[in-house]
Amino acid sequence: MLNLTLKVWRQKTPQDQGKIETYEAKNIPEEASFLEMLDIVNERIIESGGEPIHFDHDCREGICGSCSLTINGVPHSKERGITSCQVHMRKFRDGDTIWIEPFRAKAFPIIRDLIVDRSAMDRIIAAGGYISVRTGSAVDANSLPIPKDDADTAFDAAACIGCGACIAACKNSSAMLFTAAKVSHLGHLPQGQPERDKRVLAMVRQMDAEGFGNCTNQYECEAACPKEISVDHIARMNRDFAAALVKEQLV
Repeated sequence: MLNLTLKVWRQKTPQDQGKIETYEAKNIPEEASFLEMLDIVNERIIESGGEPIHFDHDCREGICGSCSLTINGVPHSKERGITSCQVHMRKFRDGDTIWIEPFRAKAFPIIRDLIVDRSAMDRIIAAGGYISVRTGSAVDANSLPIPKDDADTAFDAAACIGCGACIAACKNSSAMLFTAAKVSHLGHLPQGQPERDKRVLAMVRQMDAEGFGNCTNQYECEAACPKEISVDHIARMNRDFAAALVKEQLV
């Protein structure tokens, strides 16, 4: 069993000024996940008549990306390739103090406590992260030849779960890695070619309109990404955007 001290960001409404509050987390099982630990603490807070700590979650399997917590100053914790819900308490030591805060970014306004509004990412996808042209009915496997390198790269980009860790880790709150993954996913596939130029122009412009910062190539985004998306996708998106911009100006 672990006895821990939690330093948790509490903020009642988006308009209120938040602050760090201290909670004692006693007798926490080492096999518990990080979110299960918060559940235990919340049950004790409720029993004592307090307001539970509000945090976002859904699948608790590292798939949905909604468990956007900064743990000890690092989005999703210092463990590589996992989300907050996949962190287990055996990674901590008895007597540790754990700082828990929401993802910090101008485009991620705090809703309450540890919950932030990440709908800006949804609007980037809505701007062009789809295929609207008719692609026909489903075809038999392997009937549409795709080079293995392209298929692998598209699959790696599609692994992005849109959690926002890349944005929270960046000193400029840049959404370049997220946007690049969504652009690159379809850009490597034959079905994505007809709208390739339109897609990258629309998504990058929406990203800028949402107030995300610029990329300074320090790669905190890749380090914090729970799916370990490569920054190579950013380079590809920049090339696609430059080419599409030139074509647009020549029309």
